[in-house]
Amino acid sequence: MPIWRWAALLSFALVAPAALPAGGAEQRLPEVRRRQTAREPLAASAGGALRCAPQQQAPVIAQVAIGEPVRVVRSWYRSGGERWLRVELLGSRRRGWLPG
Repeated sequence: MPIWRWAALLSFALVAPAALPAGGAEQRLPEVRRRQTAREPLAASAGGALRCAPQQQAPVIAQVAIGEPVRVVRSWYRSGGERWLRVELLGSRRRGWLPG
C-alpha cells in the first residue's frame, strides 16, 4: 500500500470519530428560549445600577441583580453613540435607566 493511502487512512481515523455521535460531538444545538410576545419580560444579563437619568453621573434608584426580570420601555442613544434602556423592574415596579 502506498504511503499516501496510509496517511489518508490515519487522518480519517483520527478526525472522523469526532463527528460521529459516539465520538463526543454535540449532535444538536442547545435550545434558545425566545420571547413569545413583546410584553413578556426579559432577564437582566448584567447587574448594575438603575439610574434616574441616562447618564453615568445620575443618582442611583436601585441595584439590578443578574437574572432579575425587567421590561424594556424605551431605548435611547446619546450623542456619542452610547445606548441606554428605560426599563421597569417587575418585582418592585420601579422605572429607570440602564446602560445597554
